[in-house]
Amino acid sequence: MGYLRVVDLGKAYKRYPNNRARLLEWLNPSCRRHQAYWALRGISFDVEPGEAVGIVGNNGAGKSTLLKLIVGTTQPTQGTIQVGGRIAALLELGMGFHAEFSGRQNVYMSGQILGLSSEQISALLPDIQSFAEIGDYLDQPLRTYSSGMQVRLAFSVATAIRPEILIVDEALAVGDAYFQHKSFERIRKFRDAGTTLLFVSHSPGAVKTLCNRALLLDEGLAIRDGSPDEVLDYYNALIAKQAETAIRQIEGFGGRLATRSGNQQAEILGVDIVDRDQSVRAILQGSTATIRVHALVHEAIKELTVGILIRDRLGNDVFGTNSWHHDQSLNKLQVGQRISAEFIISAMNLGIGNYSLTVALHGGSAHISQNYDWWDRALVFQVSPSKLPRAVGSSYLSTLVEMTAYPSPSSKTN
Repeated sequence: MGYLRVVDLGKAYKRYPNNRARLLEWLNPSCRRHQAYWALRGISFDVEPGEAVGIVGNNGAGKSTLLKLIVGTTQPTQGTIQVGGRIAALLELGMGFHAEFSGRQNVYMSGQILGLSSEQISALLPDIQSFAEIGDYLDQPLRTYSSGMQVRLAFSVATAIRPEILIVDEALAVGDAYFQHKSFERIRKFRDAGTTLLFVSHSPGAVKTLCNRALLLDEGLAIRDGSPDEVLDYYNALIAKQAETAIRQIEGFGGRLATRSGNQQAEILGVDIVDRDQSVRAILQGSTATIRVHALVHEAIKELTVGILIRDRLGNDVFGTNSWHHDQSLNKLQVGQRISAEFIISAMNLGIGNYSLTVALHGGSAHISQNYDWWDRALVFQVSPSKLPRAVGSSYLSTLVEMTAYPSPSSKTN
């Protein structure tokens, strides 16, 4: 079983004001002419065997640097890394492929780089070819491949044998939708079979689905480590933060942390779900429900948008909308004004289960530029079975089923 131990890890790069300073320092190393830029500093965490950890953060936060240090393609400036088990790293799919060689030749070269013998590669080749689904192109030069075909072949080689530790860095972002689904299913099977997973992605849904833990990096530091929904909620608030915006995590339902952020120019006072003016937390599947939001304006603002977002129990977004998209945002609000917004859902066509409701106050169509108050998991509710036909999934689509039985040919009379 694979494990990782990262202790006080740091990576610094040298920054020179110009090439002359670089040359002078090279000629006289005792005369320092550079400044140290720390891409990572003070990173410590453990990953237990079979654990799946998502690594998130803005571009430049240090995610790729961290993975390169773990894989060993670059060396740390400080700290230590202990790795237990064979690593398969999908950092740059196709790295080392040669454009003039055939796909088959590239499979053998890539397999040998991964430590496989020619005999092992030959035994695995039918499965690699089947998973990649590139047909006769396997014996064509790589320069004739599309970028998607190269991704298919590279991923198939890298995952031909289940590794003890699998590291994925947005490797599948350029693949087609069909192969992305197929690849994620293979990653999920590896995880379920006990492979330790480090997964870097900008997709919250992918992190929440594949991982049971998340690590948030910002400017080279690890600032959050916890459950995926809590860390990603904080990351969402971090994206929107401004100089005057506060980010705080409060105790939510079931003792779990809920993130609330915003500059408080307007504040959410209360959130409720009602059915015929009665507050409810259990809603029959397919029935009508109204989401009510009450807010207070603390500073004069040009525009106020109220938004809602429903998430499933894994934290995946199920449905969201806001008043801006319905041409119902309010303008030129003054200090002390109270706001009431209602979202009337004519049919709660969600799958049976538990859901959370996130509510936001912001300007314009999204909260990125003007975030007044964003409240994750403001409340939780349950969708209960009704008289509708049973179904599975997080959504319920109204469906008409018609079946007809025809006489078999043998029953016809001449």
